[in-house]
Amino acid sequence: MASCNYIFESVVVLTLAFVFCIQGTLGGIACENLNKETCAYAISSSGNRCVLEQRVRTSGEEAFTCSASEIEAGKLKDYIERDECIRACGLQRDVNGISSDSLLEPHFARKLCSTKCYNNCPNIIDLYFNLAAGEGLYLPKLCESQKNNARRRMVEIRSSGRPVGTGKLMVAEGPNAVGELMEEADAPEADNKLVEVVVDCEAPTPALF
Repeated sequence: MASCNYIFESVVVLTLAFVFCIQGTLGGIACENLNKETCAYAISSSGNRCVLEQRVRTSGEEAFTCSASEIEAGKLKDYIERDECIRACGLQRDVNGISSDSLLEPHFARKLCSTKCYNNCPNIIDLYFNLAAGEGLYLPKLCESQKNNARRRMVEIRSSGRPVGTGKLMVAEGPNAVGELMEEADAPEADNKLVEVVVDCEAPTPALF
C-alpha cells in the first residue's frame, strides 16, 4: 500500500513539473514579440537581453523592431524592467541598442549611482556593471567617486559662503555605500567636475572633511 502511494505521489509531482515547464515555455518572453514600450532592458526566456532597433521603411516611415542581442543577463530570465526603475536610473524606454556611452554623462551617472537605482534595480545595475567593465571601469568604484565628489562640492559651497538652498545629500546604507546628491545647488559646476571623475574613476579624489 505504501509503495502504491509513493508511485502515485511521484506521478503527480512529475505531471505538475511537466505542466509548469510547458507553461513557462509557452508564456516565455521572446524579444521579437515586444513593442517599443517594453523592449529596452527586457530579458528573454533564453536569458538574452533585448534591444530596440530603428529602421526606415522604403516609404520613409520610421519603424522600431525588438530583437535578442548576444548579451546574456546571467541568472535573470523572462523579465521586463519596471517603470519605477526606468525613472530612478534616468533611462528612457525608446533607447536604441545597448551602449556604455551614457556612463560618460554626469547626470546619468548620478542617477545610476543613486540609492533608488543602485539598491533596487539589479537588472539595470548588472547591465551597466558589465558595460563599465568592458570599458575598463569598475562600477562600484565609480559610484563611490560620485559620493565623494558630492560631499566635496557641499563642503566647497559651504566654505565659500554661497547659500546651499534646499540641497540634501543622501548616502546609501549598504556595502557599496552609493551616494546621491538631490536638488543640487550649482548644477553647471557640478557637471564639469563629474566628467573628471568618470574619466579617472580608478583614482577618485578623496572627500574633504
